[in-house]
Amino acid sequence: MSNANGLEDVIAAETVLSDVDGLGGRLIIRGVSLDELIDGGRYEDVVALLLEGQFADLPEGAELQAALGAARVAVYAHLQQAGTSVADLPLFDGMRALTARLPDDLSLSSALQLIAAPAVFTTGILRLKTGQAPVKPDASLSHAADILRMHQGKPPHPQQVAALDRYLLTVTDHGLNASTFTARVVASTAAGLTSSALAALGALKGPLHGGAPGPVLDMLDAIGTPSEAEPWLEGALARGDRLMGFGHRIYRVRDPRADALKGALRGLAREGAIDPARLSLAESVEAAALVLLARAKPDRALETNVEFYTALLLEALGFPREAFTCVFAMGRTTGWIAHAMEQAATGRLIRPRARYVGPMPKKVA
Repeated sequence: MSNANGLEDVIAAETVLSDVDGLGGRLIIRGVSLDELIDGGRYEDVVALLLEGQFADLPEGAELQAALGAARVAVYAHLQQAGTSVADLPLFDGMRALTARLPDDLSLSSALQLIAAPAVFTTGILRLKTGQAPVKPDASLSHAADILRMHQGKPPHPQQVAALDRYLLTVTDHGLNASTFTARVVASTAAGLTSSALAALGALKGPLHGGAPGPVLDMLDAIGTPSEAEPWLEGALARGDRLMGFGHRIYRVRDPRADALKGALRGLAREGAIDPARLSLAESVEAAALVLLARAKPDRALETNVEFYTALLLEALGFPREAFTCVFAMGRTTGWIAHAMEQAATGRLIRPRARYVGPMPKKVA
């Protein structure tokens, strides 16, 4: 079967937003490398970078942080109106259902509310599911700090804020992945930003895209101790199982996002904000897996990918596994909006063709 079914190497759009260099192991966001972005950066920095030129009224600096904070407060009203019934839905479905309440246009107000929505709705629903009241947003805080405060119900540790900022920065945009391409397709129909974001959320929900980090923790739990890493992984490979957190469809060298998140975890470890035994186990599993994969599949580049350390980071920040895809959406929504706006500006409907390979009708005599 041709790889055209997965659209490999098919150029579907021209963009100034991000470039994924799979051979060089490099991610560029609007002319800035990921390494530069995460060096003391905050999520608001990449929001400003990606939305620059997309909205004539986009504020800068502290004013952008304040505008995003005000958007969280505005979004919180929808959570209040929904009541406790939303907690009966699966977490992702509840977050998506509340997002559908937001205005559907191409305004900056809608864009900021969509960026705020996964943060406010996810943390609120999680608390409702455990019998706690949602925490109202604090518009004066940074986005990462307020997410953790709404989740934990108390001011977060600065190193936790820095770690979440690094995660959100790392996953904000990544070329034409499945959800981003979906957002562009919907935007090309002249639908609003909420329609594009909802479609992208549908794509993100699939386990082959946004649902991959959780099973990494299942693997670590099953291995248990560093001494069991090699025999457990050997058994998994002998059964033909996929090792979660290794290999990527684009990167042919190490995923640069994995290094960024590993650095964030080491920062948490220095502050005692993560169980050192858990991190030691993960590093032992990573080292053993890379050796075994190179030996078993020497013709394939199977390096550590972003999901491996995403799972550990989100676990260390107190998010349950069922929330991981929602937290991914907290970062990726800005990328969806930027791509949707870029696509809408072209005024061109995306309409690819399929090659028909089915039977032909019989000729009538």
